[in-house]
Amino acid sequence: MGKLISIGEMLIDFTGGARGTLDSVNTFKKNPGGAPANVAVCAARLGGKVLFITKLGEDAFGRYLVNVLKKNGVDISAVKVTKRANTPLAFVTLDRQGERDFSFYRNPSSDLFLESGEIERDYFATGDILHFCSVDLVDFPVKDAHRTAIRYAQDAGMLISFDPNLRCALWSDANEMLTTVREFVPYCHILKMSVEELREIGGYDERAALKNLFVGSVKIIIVTDGKNGACAYFYCGERIEVKPPVVAQIDATGAGDAFVGALLVQLLSDKKTPDNLLSDKKAFERYLTFANKTAALCVTKRGAIPAMPSYADVFLC
Repeated sequence: MGKLISIGEMLIDFTGGARGTLDSVNTFKKNPGGAPANVAVCAARLGGKVLFITKLGEDAFGRYLVNVLKKNGVDISAVKVTKRANTPLAFVTLDRQGERDFSFYRNPSSDLFLESGEIERDYFATGDILHFCSVDLVDFPVKDAHRTAIRYAQDAGMLISFDPNLRCALWSDANEMLTTVREFVPYCHILKMSVEELREIGGYDERAALKNLFVGSVKIIIVTDGKNGACAYFYCGERIEVKPPVVAQIDATGAGDAFVGALLVQLLSDKKTPDNLLSDKKAFERYLTFANKTAALCVTKRGAIPAMPSYADVFLC
């Protein structure tokens, strides 16, 4: 089996101890998070080999996050540290349904200073998968670091996965965010989005949105819709839809990342590449079922990384 290479932010989520808005909650629990890190840990807990690329602050939070990665079996050889900025923080509050609201503290933060020259070509090999999100595509050195990682992955003939994971609060302008996301879409083979993100990025007419996003290297668009499940659309026009198990949702934080981690670890297990990705479309029913179960288990616990299930958990679900 090849390895998953996940690149991007890792941060501390301070999750509200009670449901309500940020100004009304009095206590918070420290949880490790950040979408690319969530994906990395999920894949590792499911038995995958994982390398994580990021830059953390040379501070107590950064040291804590490195230990979290180690304890979860993630390769930290590509994790850099800096004194230039602190490790990013986010405060997460939940409403009665477990849906989230984020307040970010990173003006700027350590992850934004990951440089292109710190991405080593030797990280990337045929049979691996590269995964990235959009939070670290802002106009800082980390954006060029992503471009370098993508180029190395392309040169190695790797699958590339992109989950835009839109966070408008982290951009000075929503149009700039959407323009940047659309710029990076053609580089990936697998594009994963929530149904809301599909509308924001591609347009409010679903058919037109999908047509707009099947550009460049994109071969599969996977759209998740919470308790309604997930649907995989293939560039040839076919689609597969799978419903998730019914669970009592406590906290939706990290559910989409759990879905992605579970999906990608299966693609690694089946030795999928850009050339054979669609050789067995029916296999995606199995992939989506496993990913749905993983995400469903994630929402039954608080936090993102702390809620990521093991392979045994998913197998028994």
